[in-house]
Amino acid sequence: MEQFSKQKSASESFKSPTVKKSVSAENSQKPTSAFTGASWACLVTGIVAFCVGLWNSDMQLNERGYYFTILLFGLFAAISVQKSVRDKMEGLKVTDLYYGLSWFAILSALCLLVIGLWNAELALSEKGFYGMSYLLSLFASVSVQKNTRDNMIEVSDNVNSNQDNFPL
Repeated sequence: MEQFSKQKSASESFKSPTVKKSVSAENSQKPTSAFTGASWACLVTGIVAFCVGLWNSDMQLNERGYYFTILLFGLFAAISVQKSVRDKMEGLKVTDLYYGLSWFAILSALCLLVIGLWNAELALSEKGFYGMSYLLSLFASVSVQKNTRDNMIEVSDNVNSNQDNFPL
């Protein structure tokens, strides 16, 4: 009988492949719908406020284009930094070149905004408005990307656990 139980446990251990979960997948919790909604609301609010401010400004069209391009560049750079930092934390391969370029891009976007606002002929309140709506947009884009990724990990874990229940 003892021999049978050893054979059974040995065969059960080879029943399905084990999947090593990443550190953050084990410790992370699915973001609440309130936090996800708040992140999206902040992102939309920041982008819309920045764009409405540009639309209503007395700037020339090339200045508006400059600030709008910096907004898009900053959003992409912030998401890229968040993704590369999180990939490194989870042990996923991120090249040093991409990691460095991500940080360079976000710092460049911030510097370009500061230089543009410093040299702009705007009231201090307008400069502050653009700076704050820009930072709100960048921070919210990181939060939205994090929520999206956490939700994908949750779905991926559910798929893996369902596959373990039904071996081929």
